[in-house]
Amino acid sequence: METAGELIYGCMGLGGPWDATEYGAAEIDGAAAAIGAARRIGITVFDHADIYGGGKSEAVFGDVLARNEGLRGQIRIQTKCGIRLGEGGLDAYYDLSREAILERTAASLARLRTDYVDLLILHRPDPLMDPGEVAAALTFLHAEGMIGGVGVSNMSGAQIALLQDRLELPIEANQLEMSLRQRAWLESGVLINHPEAAQYPFPHGTLEHCRRHGVGLQAWGALGQGVYSGAPGEATDAERATAELVAALAGQKGTTPEAIVLGWLMRHPAGISPVIGSTNPDRIAACADAPEQARLMATTEWYSLYLSARGGPIP
Repeated sequence: METAGELIYGCMGLGGPWDATEYGAAEIDGAAAAIGAARRIGITVFDHADIYGGGKSEAVFGDVLARNEGLRGQIRIQTKCGIRLGEGGLDAYYDLSREAILERTAASLARLRTDYVDLLILHRPDPLMDPGEVAAALTFLHAEGMIGGVGVSNMSGAQIALLQDRLELPIEANQLEMSLRQRAWLESGVLINHPEAAQYPFPHGTLEHCRRHGVGLQAWGALGQGVYSGAPGEATDAERATAELVAALAGQKGTTPEAIVLGWLMRHPAGISPVIGSTNPDRIAACADAPEQARLMATTEWYSLYLSARGGPIP
């Protein structure tokens, strides 16, 4: 049975610039402000990755946990592993070996100052992955109480099925780029048997697999870099028109543009959970009404936003 999505706070921006190796009181205070803003709008899930901020995002979050006794028991923490940056003479490569999963998870727990994470997510599909080896590592971490569950990110339905064949633990989540702006996840299904489908290289069947097997969908980039909610910068004609439509709907409904944009995503019956990445407490607060706007959004309003964003009619 599919369940409604929920807002998730993405911690990628915590800890300061990625090119800095140190952080201080200002970064801890900034993280505390963002986490507090997220908690005030009811968010309980906080999303990390071992590479965010070169580890600083997890570390500064751990500092905030240490400052606030009892906070850990009120929230769920998920983190990711599987990407290596600046190692072996390479800018980046993927590593889902058993040794890497165990090593990176232990390092994340130390930075986060917690004994466990509620969900460990495999960050990217590694073409050298041995599914049995990955399953053994995840099973060990779960048995040791270091992880509560398992998720994946940026994986197709077929890749999830391959891993699940070897893994007794259920894969609980798949985190994908999904938004009103980045719609390949949607267009791949709408454009079945239509030449335009070639423009959207999203693995068709992934959403259907997740929905059939109870794999929750989490959307990174859910606000579309703010193009529809007031972010400065260049925009296409369709983006400008959609921003105007979003603003008009927000005005009619007495809510914020962020709530309309996220509500559109959450209106989808797959129960999508948007990941909010802003470190600005005001912008975090502006997302609070998204679940209610999803509930209230009429089919015609949903399609109006979709058609405006794609800049043309559907087949």
